[in-house]
Amino acid sequence: MDPFVPGEVEGRWLGQRPVPASLDTNGGQSTGRVGAMLGIRTGIEKQVHHLVGFGSGEIDLDRPPGDPGLFGPASAAWKVHGDFATMMIGGLSALLMQMLHPGVLAGVWDHSNFREDILGRLRRTAQFIAGTTYGSTGQALALVERVNAIHDRIHGFMPDGQPYSAHDPELLAWVHVTAATSFLKSYVRYRAPWFPASAQDRYFAEMTEIARRLGASPIPQSLAEAVALMEDMRPSLAVDGRTREVARALLLPRSAHPGPLLFQSVTNSAAIDLLPEWAARMHGLPMPRAARPVVRGGAQGVAMALRWVLRDGSARRARQRVRREGNANPV
Repeated sequence: MDPFVPGEVEGRWLGQRPVPASLDTNGGQSTGRVGAMLGIRTGIEKQVHHLVGFGSGEIDLDRPPGDPGLFGPASAAWKVHGDFATMMIGGLSALLMQMLHPGVLAGVWDHSNFREDILGRLRRTAQFIAGTTYGSTGQALALVERVNAIHDRIHGFMPDGQPYSAHDPELLAWVHVTAATSFLKSYVRYRAPWFPASAQDRYFAEMTEIARRLGASPIPQSLAEAVALMEDMRPSLAVDGRTREVARALLLPRSAHPGPLLFQSVTNSAAIDLLPEWAARMHGLPMPRAARPVVRGGAQGVAMALRWVLRDGSARRARQRVRREGNANPV
């Protein structure tokens, strides 16, 4: 039961204990404070849902009843992808990693309007992850096919004259391994430090379903294989002025309001801190060791606040869909 929301016991809430109205000596002030807190919570929740496109109708998490999707409620993917704060931190860190690959960078530079619509890019990425993780089987496969169709149009030549294509298996492997590694690393750091090694390997094994359908190769089956693949691909990575510009667009403050500005500042710092040290150096974004405890403490605080705010997330809606025919697996 939510400690701030009135339940079945009639009265007003003080902390986690219901206080009957006859014993509330604050003259109704506690009710006003709770109402104000709930109003703030609802307002922030709406902002977050708008940011990721939740409830827009593009991703249907409610139908068909009983369909567990590609992974199901007992999967490691449902756990790792179910925490909004860690996914935001991991997602931004992954994008910074991906821009180090010349082919990925060229595709973004030549075929996207990231300068004008960085939020749109983030929203589409969030919807793809939510739909393939928590959507029905049919919806997840349709989203993959939609991305494959978009990739048909993304090709060209890099500044050195080498051709690139969004269907290049190695390019797709870099996108996949950096995303999966960043999401998992963020989840373990800020949500579940106890997440067992076997579950972490299971997460990579599950993610091969998406990577294979998108055409990535090679595809790591475990955390150790993912780390090894990134090391093997390091010689092909590079940084130039375009890398810097895309990174600036990703990290640029997008709101003048104190709340969203603070959230983005904390998320940016935590995402940079999540990068491997060699990747942070390539971006020119080294994180001083003395600053890391402050950054991680701030990110942990923001993550805890968002968990209180967000009540109707993708995992919850999908779990309700699965349970409607009694097919839910325990998490």
